[in-house]
Amino acid sequence: MTAASEETRSTAVETARDYYNSKDADYFYSQIWGGEDIHIGLYEAVDEAINEASQRTVVTMAGRLSGLDADCHVLDIGSGYCGAARYLAKTYGIRVTGLNLSEVENKKAREHNISAGLSSYIEVCDGSFETMPFESASSSHNGFDIVWSQDAILHSGNRQQVFAETYRVLKSGGYFIFTDPMQADDCPEGVLQPILDRIHLSSLGSPNYYCTIAKALGFEVLDFDDQTNQLVNHYQRVLEETEARAAELEGKVSANYVERMKAGLRYWITGGKAGYLAWGIFLLRKP
Repeated sequence: MTAASEETRSTAVETARDYYNSKDADYFYSQIWGGEDIHIGLYEAVDEAINEASQRTVVTMAGRLSGLDADCHVLDIGSGYCGAARYLAKTYGIRVTGLNLSEVENKKAREHNISAGLSSYIEVCDGSFETMPFESASSSHNGFDIVWSQDAILHSGNRQQVFAETYRVLKSGGYFIFTDPMQADDCPEGVLQPILDRIHLSSLGSPNYYCTIAKALGFEVLDFDDQTNQLVNHYQRVLEETEARAAELEGKVSANYVERMKAGLRYWITGGKAGYLAWGIFLLRKP
């Protein structure tokens, strides 16, 4: 299996691309959600700054990986503004390739990389993780040592294909580390419909689902660090910031976007507190 010559994307991926390319989303995520790291954070206090908790997730994930050094090549799928890529490049001297569907985010990521003096370490590619524009890993000198992803795979309409593509481009012995907002394994049917409607998806993954498809492809599931409580913490903090900074958002983000965002955040908080959701850090290995 080789890289697809003509990229195809699921409807879910196209919907996510349009959303993250919007002016409203770009301002909200870069200013409110966490800045450079627009992912769920690991909070040490309920009132901690979002960007500090989000950065802690990146640091914690990197700490789960052994042998990080300048010889490693990391692929970050759904790389957003490349905050994780800059941390890895600056801390370990690692080469990082960011694959992301939002051209708006990618433009800002490249600007941030240049400002940080790290553009020689980080390449940002426009594209979908459902059809990765990379050759298959056929030897120890071809492919990626690590595939990294934070809270992005839920946006795929074919998550099994994302795992298959990851396996394809990952070197033997390489690691796949990721987080993703999920439904709990025992989630009752139908209770998450408000969340699914809000993010234009028909389903979410679950811990057991991801373990099952990973093992079917040949991955070794090394660990799942369940941090579901942090999902609730994060969405609660984002909601608090959205409400506290209402005056700042006025005129920069449409009122309809803000109201829809607040409603969506409340759905996630309610679902998490009810035990219907899951989140944590997965660590897989390709034998």
